[in-house]
Amino acid sequence: MAWTWRFEKSDGTEVQPAVQPEEFTTQGDAETWIGEHWKDLLEGGADQVVLSDDGRKVYGPMSLHAAEGDGEGER
Repeated sequence: MAWTWRFEKSDGTEVQPAVQPEEFTTQGDAETWIGEHWKDLLEGGADQVVLSDDGRKVYGPMSLHAAEGDGEGER
């Protein structure tokens, strides 16, 4: 199995990622990677991502934009 990310603008147009991903052997590894790099990807022009497993869409598009009031920095 090869887990891969597709990087898109908000209209679904594919864009090149600011950080080049690898092919991942598990869904967890792919999700950990996106969790570590989403801000760089967003700053590089991607608005959303789609996760696939061997070319089969698993989920997405998932926005890289943080939800307003997501609690980051609030306590």
